Amino acid sequence: MSIDDDFPELTPDEEQPKSKSAVKREMTALQKMGEELVNLSPAKLAKIPMPEELEEAVMLARRLKNREGKRRQLQYIGKIMRVIDSDAIQRALDSFHHDSLAFRQHFHRLENWRERLVNEGDRAMEELLVEMPELDRQHLRQLIRQAQKEASQNKPPAAARKLFQYLRDNS
Repeated sequence: MSIDDDFPELTPDEEQPKSKSAVKREMTALQKMGEELVNLSPAKLAKIPMPEELEEAVMLARRLKNREGKRRQLQYIGKIMRVIDSDAIQRALDSFHHDSLAFRQHFHRLENWRERLVNEGDRAMEELLVEMPELDRQHLRQLIRQAQKEASQNKPPAAARKLFQYLRDNS
């Protein structure tokens, strides 16, 4: 019996076991992600893909006022997140951060739609409604008309801002 039998080497396809510190860092990161979910607005939270158990835990944490109870609930959310695929949740959260590439791309896409809607009118609106059928056609048309009227009269773009906000809130 050689010393190699007592300490077999890992084959290249086996992972090294994680250190306690690495495991703790991952748990803390998942707990912070859970805290971020708890602090999101209801509209943004609705856009996050998550299992029902996690959603219920987040909603309970939002209602808790007791500091210690909320801390324990956040730990529970972190525990749930360890067993689910949290990558999709992280991507959705990243899309809300102003410094992320996904946020900037989405923002520019909405700005382009706003410009097209003001300049092209109904034709652009029909294309937008194919892409985002959940938008209210009548309200959208009203915002477009107001923005076009402001642009023709060289007024400040208050209606164009409202149009952008409507697109942002409903996309």
